[in-house]
Amino acid sequence: MQAYGELVEVEGKVDWKGRPAIKRTHGGRLVSLLILATFALENMCSLPLAVNLVTYFNSVMHLSVADAANAVTNFMGTSYILSIGVAFLADAYIGRYRAVILAGCLEFMGLSLLTLQAHFPKLKPPPCNIYDLTSRCEKVDGSNTVLLYAALYLTAAGTAGVKAALPSHGADQFDEKDPKEATQMSSFFNWLLLSVCIGAAVSLTLIVWLQTHKGWDWGFGASTIAMFFGVIIFVAGIPFFRIHVSQGTTVFTEIFQVYVAAIRNRNLRLPENPEELYEIERDKESGIEVELLPHRDIFRFLDKAAIQTTNVEFNSSKPQVPSPWKLCTVTQVENAKIIFGMIPIFCSTFIMSTCLAQLQTFSIQQGSTMDARIAGNFKIPPASLPILPVIFMIIIIPVYDQLLVPFIRKFTGHTTGITHLQRIGVGLVLSSISMGVAAIMEVKRKRIAEQHKMLDAMPILEPLPISTFWLSFQFFIFGIADMFTYVGLLEFFYSEAPKALKSMSTCFLWSSMAVGYFFSTILVEIVNSATKGSTKSRGWLGGNNLNRNHLNLFYWLLSILSLINFFNYLFWARWYKYRPQPPIVSNVTGKVVDLNGNHELKD
Repeated sequence: MQAYGELVEVEGKVDWKGRPAIKRTHGGRLVSLLILATFALENMCSLPLAVNLVTYFNSVMHLSVADAANAVTNFMGTSYILSIGVAFLADAYIGRYRAVILAGCLEFMGLSLLTLQAHFPKLKPPPCNIYDLTSRCEKVDGSNTVLLYAALYLTAAGTAGVKAALPSHGADQFDEKDPKEATQMSSFFNWLLLSVCIGAAVSLTLIVWLQTHKGWDWGFGASTIAMFFGVIIFVAGIPFFRIHVSQGTTVFTEIFQVYVAAIRNRNLRLPENPEELYEIERDKESGIEVELLPHRDIFRFLDKAAIQTTNVEFNSSKPQVPSPWKLCTVTQVENAKIIFGMIPIFCSTFIMSTCLAQLQTFSIQQGSTMDARIAGNFKIPPASLPILPVIFMIIIIPVYDQLLVPFIRKFTGHTTGITHLQRIGVGLVLSSISMGVAAIMEVKRKRIAEQHKMLDAMPILEPLPISTFWLSFQFFIFGIADMFTYVGLLEFFYSEAPKALKSMSTCFLWSSMAVGYFFSTILVEIVNSATKGSTKSRGWLGGNNLNRNHLNLFYWLLSILSLINFFNYLFWARWYKYRPQPPIVSNVTGKVVDLNGNHELKD
């Protein structure tokens, strides 16, 4: 950061014309509101697909319950896994803000095609009640299937791009080296979740209501309009954004070079003094200071990538340029160590994403069998059930960010109140509890069906005499888990990753969710195959009749897996070493804050 009179440049950031970004002109909290608004509108479009698409596949496209659930989890998994490719392009070539615009346009196109298919009868199977055992319902086939999946995966590519680039672009609006803006960046990730909840509140009420009562074309159409305005709002903010400069290469390649060089140099002996390892000199002439990381005494086997076998001369007329696939700098090695250490944390979140997939599929199907009345004849659609924890989170997130975090910060000295890893751990415990509660609620629901001799009752048309609000407990607990784990993961990955790898780092979260959704598909198939001979429904999750299968046992299985996974996470979290960061002076207390030890140092 350099000052020229009253103008203060932001290190490493430019405006949309390539000029140095200036504080108070570019970025900051006010500009981030445009990004939050875009994210809210995008989630308003994508969340109805997550919670209600299983009903669309089941009731309109006539897929079985298990096939519909798997189709949704495959769609959601693909939308998250594609974020890796978009993030690579955003970080290395096209830039994060351009990636958001391109992705928004793709999502708009996909939603438009879904709207057209839902509107015209010739583009979908003839209407049929799939729950009527005497009817023979035609599944979607032929060119209509092609149209359906083309629209879905255009939408998946769009939502992947927005989720990959938008959070990191929003965090780019804050300077991590400025104590005030570092605190604001921490708040940004909390407000990012709040924007998701606000978008979710609209989608789970208005859009789901339109899909249920006015028609799927109305619901998809409303999502299409919301995505259009999301792109417009984002584009309006371009002149005010701080923009990360794409380097044309990616740190991801440099990290891969470390692993290759470490293998090639595996027979070399490590020097006793780490200062003998190879490092470039700081580029004093560059307008952007080179980020050099100090050596850490962990993962020493990777240090072999920085062993110099010959002296590297840069001052000679013909400098010897070492092969990057055989000799890497200490900074490269330290970046590789950071990513290597983050992998176990990343893997420890798969099971939680698998649990989330059930709340968006089987829990919605549970709700379709229950009494959805709130007052009189007013009914809440099953897909709107998550609105209850969403409303609570809209209330609790500002309280957490503005009251609890500052209060806890006084005791811990940590910018975010508790550490990122502590926050993630709280959410993992709650996800296990959520699945246990879901199993108990399913036992209660099935007992009501058996007592009233309604085991073969048709969902929606013959609701069981038990309110859908009983399901709100599992949604509520998992909603709180979301607030802790997913925001903690976003901030953890962004804070720990190298500067040029910010979008790729936030994709750790989306990739975790992708793996969780795909694992859900695999787990459903494995469970059905393993139990098809021991149940009348040919599997715990077989058939279209939830009253005859054993969804409660499946929930208990997930609860136990989640608990085992939490203890696995504890091991890796205690083992993880945070990335070294320089101390900064707090403008609140005037003391030096040690970001490595997460406490205040003595003056």
